[in-house]
Amino acid sequence: MSSLATTMLRSAGLLGMMAILGTVLLSGVNELTHDRIEAQQRRAILMQLNEVLPARFYDNNLHEDWVEVTDAAWFRHDVPVRIYRARLQNQPVAAIMSVVAPDGYNGNIYLLVGVFTDGRISGVSVSKHRETPGLGDPIDRNRSDWALGFNGKSLQDPQERGWTVKRDGGDFDQFTGATITPRAVVRAVHRALLYFEQHQDQLFAQRDAPS
Repeated sequence: MSSLATTMLRSAGLLGMMAILGTVLLSGVNELTHDRIEAQQRRAILMQLNEVLPARFYDNNLHEDWVEVTDAAWFRHDVPVRIYRARLQNQPVAAIMSVVAPDGYNGNIYLLVGVFTDGRISGVSVSKHRETPGLGDPIDRNRSDWALGFNGKSLQDPQERGWTVKRDGGDFDQFTGATITPRAVVRAVHRALLYFEQHQDQLFAQRDAPS
């Protein structure tokens, strides 16, 4: 074999080894990064969930204990509703429902609605929206305490006719220059309460979400 051929073989072997080493290193970095990203995502989810249901109320892995339902006829949207199930000493305590108000002024308003098993709301938080800045902003808990007005409410407090804004004869405040946004949120929260009341037993009886 000529020296040129030998040199070419050695170069090819070296390149192959470098490619293998690079692949191994890249795989290791991806694995480490993947785990870190997943951990950050779990923390972010828990922070959002704890806004509507403080951690003292449950002792299970809330972000892993969930089911999803899709019922466009009920929720008036076809986005899957993820329902996190809170338990304390293996007993159901509350559920957090990720629902959508499809009739916001500028489109979908994404909500988290926490409901205790006795039907009282533990909290409501808007996770995403595109409402007009300055007008629809009060639904955001970082900008206003308006959403705190849902805490402790139930289907009995207020009664059916109270589940809208005051302009429509209900119990909830509207915003100056903006009625559509709070009206949409109140309706979505009310639908979530009604759904939970009628499906609570089935929701907690379903198998856990895959880990």
